[in-house]
Amino acid sequence: MTRKTLEMHLQELRAALRELGDLVIRAAQDAMDALKRRDLAAARQVYENDQVINAKRYAIEQQALITIATQQPMAHDLRFLASVLDIAGELERMGDYAKGIAKITLLLGDQPLIKPLIDLPRMTELATGMLQRALTAFLEGDVETARRIPREDDMVDQLYNQIYRELIAIMLQRPQTIDQANFLIWAAHNIERFADRVTNICERTIFTVTGEMVELDVSDDALFDIG
Repeated sequence: MTRKTLEMHLQELRAALRELGDLVIRAAQDAMDALKRRDLAAARQVYENDQVINAKRYAIEQQALITIATQQPMAHDLRFLASVLDIAGELERMGDYAKGIAKITLLLGDQPLIKPLIDLPRMTELATGMLQRALTAFLEGDVETARRIPREDDMVDQLYNQIYRELIAIMLQRPQTIDQANFLIWAAHNIERFADRVTNICERTIFTVTGEMVELDVSDDALFDIG
């Protein structure tokens, strides 16, 4: 087994992981856009396309395991492959969050929104931007960027808390809005957890490059989504 063959396998995995990341980013953006525009057809498409994300995740896992079994990678390359397995799982779960938002849109149907969606799309923009840069940091071995990105999660959390407070206030003033307000809180929570998982990818970047396992964030990772 030559180093050239191993490098070919690693490059294929890098490309596949980038493709999976792009699919997840697009799913999150499309799901939020469908919610904002009340586009049931677009939401249904996001929901159904989750199968593509799942299949891509499993294909990456299979390819990584075959590489480990046949190419006998050592040290850094083995850490990279272990991290690919982990990150593929993280991305698939992020895809579930997007699917959950699409499901919320379908459950709401053609109900008019109880408030304009401003902060939710902003949360999505921040979270998907974090993911895009985190994946680039991982694929390029950029530890400095990986350490910096999780700090941006504070902005996502602040928006989530603001959305939560506003929706609770609306529910108290107009009890008939409780169901929709709860759905919108769940949508916000999905994006908040989406951003949390970016931190896990950053931790894997540091592990891959340095061999050190660090915890960049200590927030609770309990799930509260519609998957």
